[in-house]
Amino acid sequence: MRARSLFKLASCCALALGLVAPALAQPYPSRPVTMVVPYAPGGGADIIGRLLADAMKPHLGQPVVVSNRPGGQGTIGTAEVIRGRPDGYTIALSAVATLTVQPHRQDLPYNTPDDYEPIIKAANLPIVLTVGSATPWKTAKEALDYIRANPGKIRVGTPGNGSMAHLTLVTLNNKANTQFAHVPFLSGAESIPAMLGGHVEGIAAHPPEVLPHTTAGTARVLATFEAQRNPSYPDAPTFRELGYDVTLGVYYPLIGPKGLPKDIRDKLYQAAKAAIEDPAFAKAVKAQGFVLDTKDPEAFRKELWESFRANAVIVKDLGLGKK
Repeated sequence: MRARSLFKLASCCALALGLVAPALAQPYPSRPVTMVVPYAPGGGADIIGRLLADAMKPHLGQPVVVSNRPGGQGTIGTAEVIRGRPDGYTIALSAVATLTVQPHRQDLPYNTPDDYEPIIKAANLPIVLTVGSATPWKTAKEALDYIRANPGKIRVGTPGNGSMAHLTLVTLNNKANTQFAHVPFLSGAESIPAMLGGHVEGIAAHPPEVLPHTTAGTARVLATFEAQRNPSYPDAPTFRELGYDVTLGVYYPLIGPKGLPKDIRDKLYQAAKAAIEDPAFAKAVKAQGFVLDTKDPEAFRKELWESFRANAVIVKDLGLGKK
């Protein structure tokens, strides 16, 4: 009798465990996903991050909540995600400089693109040279001629040392024989009030960051660092047109911690891809100056490696590497 009772008890326990196990193994995602944007609100990454988070919700079936964690040129928030649990509930909307420039400039918890999990490349974002409307230069040629005659007299703000805007400005100085004075800020959003207030004459920034101010007439774009003219500023020439082949730009990826399970990575990729391909999303981001350029995880990892190697050379040549 005792053996029979023990058998019944064991059977009941097994049945109970069998009922509990499916409840514990809920399909991903069973709760909201946090998208860390490791930059201040108002910048290019924040703009596209919020648009993408909203557009991903219907395809994931859960909210995607944006959390801004600025600092360290994006490395603090990015490192936090990379060091986190690889369960798909915390991902990062990072940027090319944070991932492929900063590791050459400082010791970080991540180094190469093999130290994290690329999910998708979302979009490119060009850089434009913008000045406040109170400045006297109406064209890029006027500004270039002035700065050659007055080295260091035009102060240009960027999102910080080692940002793509900074590398772009230094490269322009080298190729155009100019000396624009670099003024680093914590983010592109912080450099704009400084320009509007006359604390710097110009900024190297992104179209969506300056569009409200150019529309209002408080700022003007002199030229763009692109291969072709920007649709938002069709009258502004490219620096390539002016004889200086400087076309460095920014792109934004979704990444997760190394070890992110393939099925979860694929679900995030498919949700982000569907969001990006939605006509409403495409219209919204293009209106902000972004250029859609989606790549799947493996193709994107290859591009990250290409950027990592190319930026290593630029950082070394410009003397911006680790001391």
